[in-house]
Amino acid sequence: MKAILLAGGKGTRLRPLTVHTPKPIVPILNRPFLYYQIDLLKQVPEIDEVILSLNYQPRRIEEIFGEGEDAGIRIRYVVEPMPLGTGGAIRYAGDSLTESVVVFNGDVLTQVDLAAVLRLHRERRAKATIVLTPVDNPRAYGLVETEANGSVKRFLEKPGEDEITCNTINAGIYVLEPDTFDRIPKDTAWSIERSYFPSLIERGETFVAYVYDGYWIDIGTPAKYLQVHRDIMDGRYSAPPFNGVSGHDGASMAAAAKAGAHEVHGSALAWVSPDARIEDGVELQGPCFIDEGAVIKAGAKVLAHSVIGRQTHIEDGAIVDGSIVWPNGWIGPEAVLRGSILGRNCHVGRNAVIESPAVLGDKTVITDYSRI
Repeated sequence: MKAILLAGGKGTRLRPLTVHTPKPIVPILNRPFLYYQIDLLKQVPEIDEVILSLNYQPRRIEEIFGEGEDAGIRIRYVVEPMPLGTGGAIRYAGDSLTESVVVFNGDVLTQVDLAAVLRLHRERRAKATIVLTPVDNPRAYGLVETEANGSVKRFLEKPGEDEITCNTINAGIYVLEPDTFDRIPKDTAWSIERSYFPSLIERGETFVAYVYDGYWIDIGTPAKYLQVHRDIMDGRYSAPPFNGVSGHDGASMAAAAKAGAHEVHGSALAWVSPDARIEDGVELQGPCFIDEGAVIKAGAKVLAHSVIGRQTHIEDGAIVDGSIVWPNGWIGPEAVLRGSILGRNCHVGRNAVIESPAVLGDKTVITDYSRI
């Protein structure tokens, strides 16, 4: 069985971070994002190959994942000749498939039970199964209405207040039968949401919904990107190295210490790579993450929900608070960084202050004493 990951988007909502880094490989802590989706797919033993549908900077992604040696599953690449939309990309990547295929949008992080989704798909002998998730503010999304038996009734894009009849939205996860792909025009930009799915409803084909009310997030905006890191550190989403350590019992703390965790401020943990250098007099406020080769100088503060990337230097007296600094950054003496995201090789000068949430692209230089 195959899975298709739609990883061809340009990540425009995350710019300037994605100018040189395609959205599928933006780091979550110190792992490219796609690894988290692949980890979920690997929980279904039947899935023996992941097809990455690419368009934007495909070589950057291939360099990281290769043929899947490190991911633990075979990976194949299909590069669109031009942007084909969600439906067109599925047709292009899955044109030769003959059995059920799992499809993931390339910006969705979730812990849905894929085996249960597959069971529903097979029990109903569906042509398509869509995962839905409830949200607090459905007006910001397209709603998906279902019948009492779970069959999909209709899609409603950007509903008005008087049109809201449910709170379930498309979670970007599907099981599809390839014998339906012929209704998607070849080499044509085509939307799975606006064209393919409505065609199933119009033809009266079996199209069912699996409603999942667990963890789900679209990482495609700076606010959501920050939120994902908070959720991992706070245990709302289970991922290394913060998973499996929830308190002060001996086993948990022993495991944490072995993995590089430092207990700070009660039960919160600061995860520090054994290859990082933390000088005496540094204040660490957990949960936070400090990657290999990082150097934190005396008097600096790394506060809760901060991520310090590989080989980054935090100079004396600097404060990093709830921010993410990608690898090879330099935060100058007495500089302050709050609630922001810095790309690779960024330089924040002495006594500079970044207090409004900022997103800085690779190699950005903030001069001494600047205020943002």
